[in-house]
Parts: sequence; C-alpha cells; structure tokens
Amino acid sequence: MRYAPLNKLFLRTFMILFLTCVTVRINLCFSSIPSSLKTLDLNGHFDFDEVQHAARDFGNRYQFLPLAVLHPKSVSDIATTVKHIWQMGPRSELTVAARGHGHSLQGQAQAQQGVVINMESLQGPKMHVHTGNFPYVDVSGGELWINILHESLKYGLAPKSWTDYLHLTVGGTLSNAGISGQAFRHGPQISNVYQLEVVTGKGEVVTCSENQNSDLFYSVLGGLGQFGIITRVRISLEAAPEMVKWIRVLYTDFTTFARDQEKLISAENAFDYIEGFVIINRTGLLNNWRSSFNPQDPVQASQFKSDGRTLFCLELAKYFNPEDVEVVNQDIRNSLSQLNYISSTLFLSEVPYIEFLDRVHLSEIKLRSKGLWEVPHPWLNLLIPKSRIHSFAEEVFGNILTDTSNGPILIYPINKSKWDNRTSVVIPDEDIFYLVAFLSSAVPSSTGTDGLDHILTQNKKILEFCEVGSLGVKQYLPHYTTEEEWQAHFGPRWEVFVQRKSTYDPLAILAPGQRIFQKEMSYAQ
Repeated sequence: MRYAPLNKLFLRTFMILFLTCVTVRINLCFSSIPSSLKTLDLNGHFDFDEVQHAARDFGNRYQFLPLAVLHPKSVSDIATTVKHIWQMGPRSELTVAARGHGHSLQGQAQAQQGVVINMESLQGPKMHVHTGNFPYVDVSGGELWINILHESLKYGLAPKSWTDYLHLTVGGTLSNAGISGQAFRHGPQISNVYQLEVVTGKGEVVTCSENQNSDLFYSVLGGLGQFGIITRVRISLEAAPEMVKWIRVLYTDFTTFARDQEKLISAENAFDYIEGFVIINRTGLLNNWRSSFNPQDPVQASQFKSDGRTLFCLELAKYFNPEDVEVVNQDIRNSLSQLNYISSTLFLSEVPYIEFLDRVHLSEIKLRSKGLWEVPHPWLNLLIPKSRIHSFAEEVFGNILTDTSNGPILIYPINKSKWDNRTSVVIPDEDIFYLVAFLSSAVPSSTGTDGLDHILTQNKKILEFCEVGSLGVKQYLPHYTTEEEWQAHFGPRWEVFVQRKSTYDPLAILAPGQRIFQKEMSYAQ
C-alpha cells in the first residue's frame, strides 16, 4: 500500500509526457502544412495572412477561418494544390473549398483551417463565343454570369436559363442547379451545359460531357461541389432579343393564381419568363412596386386597396425585337385574356433585355447604400410537389407568416421534364413542382419580427409543417448538419451519391462547408 502514491505519481507523469508528445506531434504536423504549401510551384499564389474575407459569405451567419487562400492564375494551380493535399493522405486535416462570388448562405464555400480557392482569380483561355447552328460560349468556372451576358450579347446571343441575380459565378450556380423564371421552358442552368472541365478530389483535371466521362459530368452538375471543382464550362446559347415586355398582375385567391401559373407553363410560346411572389399584410397597392411599371388603367389601379389581404403577384416577361412589337402585343393580349387576375392590377413596362435580366442588381445597389446588404440572410428555398402546394400555401401564408416585410417570397411552378435525372440534384417526384423561396434579411441585433431569431423560428416552423405533413418537399440549396438528414434528403439516390464521392473525392477533401462528408483523419506518422 505504501507504493500507491509512487504509482500515482508515476502514472500522472507518464500521462503528462504522453499527452505532451501527442500534442507536439499533432502541432508539428499542422504547423508543417503552410510550409509544404509554400513549396508548390504555382503561377498564382497563396495568402496566409489576409484570409478573413474567405470566412464570410452572403448568408453572414457562419464564419470558418481558413488556413490559406489560393489565388490561382491557372487550372494547374488548382490541380497542383488539390493533388498535394490528396497525396498527404488522411494524416492531414486540410480540406479545400472553391469560393466564387461568396454568395453561399450557410458557409458552404468555407473551409475551417483548410484552403479556400478564390475562383474569381482564375485566368486562362479568355471567354470565347462560338456562333453557328448550335452556338455556345466557353468560360472559366469563376466567371460571373453578368459578364457572360455582356460578352455573348456582342454576337446577338445569350444563355437560355438564368438565376434572378447575375453577379454569381458559373461554377457556383452549376454546383446547385441555377433556377429562375425561364426554368419552366429551358430547365435550370445545369440543363444547358455541353461540357465541363473539372479538378477532382485527387487533383486530376478531367474534361467531361454527356459522351465523355459522363458519370463525372452528371455528378458535378448539381453536386454541391462534392465531386470536383468546375474550372471551365461550355454553355448553350440562343438568339438574344433586344427588348422585354414586363408584366405584373395581382390575385387575392391562391387557387386561381396557381391555376393560371400552371396553365402558362404548359402553353406554347405564351411567355418567356414566369414567376410569382406573395405579399402579406401590406397596405395600399404595393410598397415595393417599381416606379417604371405603369398601370393599364391608372384610374382603376389608384382605387385598388389591398386592405392587408394576402396578395399573389404573377410576374411575366415576353421577349421581342422592335420590328415585331405589334405581333407580340397581340400575343400578350391573347394570353392575358385567358387569365383570371384582378383586372385593375395589370401593370406593364417595356425595358431592354439586359436591364430586365440584371434587375436585382439595382436593388443591391440601393441596399448597399443604406448598409442593408451585408446583413444575415436566413434564406429558405423549397421545392414543393404540385399536389401539396395548396396545403402548403394555406398553412404557411395563412398561419405561420404574418407579413412579408423581411424580404420577398417567390413562388412559381417548374416542369420536371426539363430536368435531367442523371444529375446530382434531388427534386420532387411529380411532373410539376413549385419553387418557394423565402428571401429574408435580418436586422442585426434586433429582437423583433425582423430579427434573426424570429426569422429562423419561422423557417423551422415551415420545415416542421412540411415534415409532419409528409409533403414530399426537397430543399433547394440544401443545408443539413447530420448524415441522417442528408440521407433522407437524397432518399434512394443516397447510395449513388456516396459511391460517386468515393470515386472522385475518396478522402472527402472537397467542399467541407456543405457538411455532408467528414474527412477521415489519422495522426499516425
């Protein structure tokens, strides 16, 4: 018994020495990482000091500080970096996130103590527009859609499918889907891509298309960055119009509103763009109605009062060239005559094509000037089967939400036939489904209805209603924190997703901010 204190002392000393050795070993391993990156032969460069900007995004809710930011000048810079980390194996904690314009919402383009690649630094072959019977444009994965629009318009051409906001990178939107009011006709942006150049999680540079390395091609499209970094894209183009007839009409009845939307997306050549949005508990006509819109009947419009009712706005666009204006006007009259909107709320505007597509940028400029752009954005985007959209609308717009002062709520139907089921995107299993987007902005430090906590609580109630009611809803720009939730999101396609991950990024190096896969680490030397 007298040896017990000595035994305890020996054991305590041994444990301290052991833990010290482990800590030193781990620290040596981690501290050697920057120096190993510094040895890489690159055209661009790493930044190990100015990395704070890569720990923020548009969502403004998560901040994961990276170890380094790569500013690549070539695709080989990206491939060299990823291959180096791949060759380090599981003894390294390094992961890699491709960051475009930083418009992710939940830290998806961030990498805690990893490497963030600034895709907008990527140089290489210049954007090149190919004309002919099947026109297309070759662009860098870090190129902004607005720049593609400007360049392709020089040739009288433009991409077919868009997002509502154009100051996003090609690689960013194609990693999700890319949806806007043209999707009912042309499908999402991922349905309008001919070819990709991709850097896999092994550092391999692979060109892929429908006919070449097709499994990787479809894996990456809508793949949330899990299978490769998009470095070059070939995008389908079409003849671009000069002008747009831009129309908005109002409804007080959701059933009528939805029926008209579904009628329009099934019609041939009725409109080129169809979206809708919800206005809850607003007085007067519309607080944010663009001044450039003119009511068809100013007298009747001035007499219309919403009186706090929930209104549903149908937004339409018809593309045209000036020489065809009479024919287009007649087509619009014919199409509108088949709809059942409130007749006194027909508002029209005629704007250049580029102004219509870049419309959200005007709002950004205004919000930035007021310091209201870089605030938390707890957005929630859902894809809802047509068969359940009425139940959803009744509960969410009738009970859960009391107003829409925190940001727009978009709602519009999409044709499933325009989506390719070989891509990684998960959508509802019905011929028509709706995108419903709650695009909220939270006022920092507010504890009221415009505060972050209140908006997050509303989002949670909406998701709980969808789950309890078994509505078959899928998240767009999905965000989950557990493997079980991701497995439920992908459903029967989870096994394929996992298999693709093990094929193209077996160490789970890429896109850690999505929180789908955890990099397995071993500290054995």
